[in-house]
Amino acid sequence: MIFKNIRIGFTTIALSVAAYGGVAATAHADEFSFTATNTTKVAITGILVSENKNDWGYFDIGNGIKPGATSNLVWDQSTNSENCEQWVKATFADDTESEPAKFDFCESGLKLDF
Repeated sequence: MIFKNIRIGFTTIALSVAAYGGVAATAHADEFSFTATNTTKVAITGILVSENKNDWGYFDIGNGIKPGATSNLVWDQSTNSENCEQWVKATFADDTESEPAKFDFCESGLKLDF
């Protein structure tokens, strides 16, 4: 699944690797993936991400994530220039949203449960 941008006027909500000493480094997007597990009884219809909790982009999760299912999501290469730490929330088939939570997407083996 690939991240798709929904912002107007800003091209990406992106991901970067922060190196020690505050110097930014870039890496290939295929290095940045995570799993999302739906622990609810309602299908997840969207996963949204933001650096600032105001401008949200989304991952293409196809037809959604069914209750009890897990999907592997991969950051698109266009996201290689922003912070590792991003806010994340899920949207559900019943038109509700989860509360935003902050995660470090540079963390290897990151698992998100909604």
